[in-house]
Amino acid sequence: MARSCAICGKVSMGGYNPQSSGMNRVRAHRRYQPNLQPLTVVEHGVATKVLACTRCRRTQTKTAR
Repeated sequence: MARSCAICGKVSMGGYNPQSSGMNRVRAHRRYQPNLQPLTVVEHGVATKVLACTRCRRTQTKTAR
């Protein structure tokens, strides 16, 4: 199973490391990972633990108030 958000489906994406010096700007490939945190979600009266990105986690706690 890939590391993805259980709510919005956000997954890792590719990019490049920035290089600040040098004439030939050789770009080193890197991978940007989503900030996934454990979250307890209650669905139909059953509590389950899922991995959710911080944006979804924040939205879940705001709507719970």
